[in-house]
Parts: sequence; C-alpha cells; structure tokens
Amino acid sequence: MSSIEIRSVTPDDAERLREIYAPYVKDTAVSFEYDVPSLQEFRGRIERTLGRYPYICAVREGVVMGYAYAGPFHAREAYQWSAELSIYVDAQAHGQGIGRRLYEELEERLRERGIVNTYAGIAVPTVQEDEYLTTASERFHAHMGFKEVARFRDCGKKFGRWYSMIYMEKIIGPHD
Repeated sequence: MSSIEIRSVTPDDAERLREIYAPYVKDTAVSFEYDVPSLQEFRGRIERTLGRYPYICAVREGVVMGYAYAGPFHAREAYQWSAELSIYVDAQAHGQGIGRRLYEELEERLRERGIVNTYAGIAVPTVQEDEYLTTASERFHAHMGFKEVARFRDCGKKFGRWYSMIYMEKIIGPHD
C-alpha cells in the first residue's frame, strides 16, 4: 500500500469530499441526513468549519481517501474546550488504517487549540445490525479510545426504520 499524506482540507476539496459522503447519506443510516447536500452547501460547511476547527483529509497517490473534522460540541462559551468529531472514509479504503491516521492527526491539532474533550455522535442499530447500519463506527471509536457516555434510543428514522444514537467521549488533554 502506498503512503498516506494527511493535509488540511480547502473549500476546493468539496466535490471529492461530497463524493465520499454521498453513499453514507444515500445508502446507509450512518448519516441521518436524507438528501446529499449540494456542492455549494458542502463547500459552505467546509468554510464554516475551517473558521475555528481543523478539517483534514487523507490523500493517497493524489486522491482524497477520507476526511475528518471537528466542530463545536455545544455553542455556549463554557464548552469551548470540547469538540465533536466526524470522520468519513471512502468505502474502497476501509480497513487500511486511514481512519486511525486521520483521528490521530485531528486529535493533535485539537490539542494545539486547547481542546481537551472530544465527542462523537454515532448512529447505532437499536436491536441488531441490518443492511443500512452496523456497529463498525462504534467499534472503530472504541478501538481509538472512546467510551460510550450516552445512548438515545430510537431517535432517528431512516429507510422506514428507527435507529439509536450514542455519544462516545475521549479525553485528549489535561483539565488544567
């Protein structure tokens, strides 16, 4: 396998990132969005995120294979040391260590900004895995050191089925 470069995303990456994200929206319950955002909307999301948080991608042989970013955990000022993370990897690149590399770099960049608590909101099957949702994301986050801290049962409905969501937490810095 050729080497992976991790770099900051620019708004010009919107089209490729949207290509990676679209199957998560159209074919899975990983994302609770029903419609793939327009290219203009996706570009705007990138621009808004880059205003305060890191937004990075993994590139192999000039092709973006996955991306990860942080955003506010909550808007109130006292939450400024916490961030919510998101990660999406091209389906053809799962299991190749790209997610791990992205999260390790994202965590480092967040520590440099004074973030100490990270959270991930993850869709999970309420009863059992199905063709739209597995526990892969939950297992990935646990492998990366996240612990479940909250569970919201049957809070999202997609493909005519109810799904739950968990919040997982990882402390990445000291609470000085």
